[in-house]
Amino acid sequence: MARKILVVEDEAPIRDMLCFVLEQNGYQAATAEDFDSAINALVEPYPDLVLLDWMLPGGSGIQIAKKMKQHELTRTIPIIMITARGEEEDKVRGLEVGADDYVTKPFSPKELMARIKAVIRRVAPTSLDEVIEVQGLKLDPVSHRVMAQDTPLDMGPTEFRLLHFFMTHPERVYSREQLLDHVWGTNVYVEDRTVDVHIRRLRKAISIAGHDRLVQTVRGSGYRFSAK
Repeated sequence: MARKILVVEDEAPIRDMLCFVLEQNGYQAATAEDFDSAINALVEPYPDLVLLDWMLPGGSGIQIAKKMKQHELTRTIPIIMITARGEEEDKVRGLEVGADDYVTKPFSPKELMARIKAVIRRVAPTSLDEVIEVQGLKLDPVSHRVMAQDTPLDMGPTEFRLLHFFMTHPERVYSREQLLDHVWGTNVYVEDRTVDVHIRRLRKAISIAGHDRLVQTVRGSGYRFSAK
């Protein structure tokens, strides 16, 4: 599934150029052209990253970044600020409100893609084929094996996919609807509460050495995978 990037930019030529570059590099692009449309675009399925212009009609990118960091479901979405401002103070202000990086206009598509890939690597550094290990819980997506302290664990295919998704997207809250989209797929009709059933099965399967605590319930929001 292609990563979704929300482009918040009021200048149509720049917005179109950004979307073209993103789609050429395998990303799915969504757009917003002002403050209100940006806020309205921050809904499920949430973007994996936001390219956020500093100055927008109706508000500022700084205000949007602040709002994102105040809400449980958007606070972990990485932000790259796009700005014509090159002054050190403005860059620092953007980072202080939660931006992960910034690019200053004019910039090259190559520089932008390098920054996007670097930020995404920091947020989700694991590729889909790498063995993942968290506190002795090890998942091998190629051999389809899960081990806990070198003990093989038995789990169904849905629990395996759920665990793989969690382990490759740690420290981020996902609602039941988001988990259905990411793990079951958008073309499958499954009741929301089915997620709870599989979460319980997953916790039971990884309960050796207390690994079930890694799958945390966030009241009123959903679930997250966290070693904290």
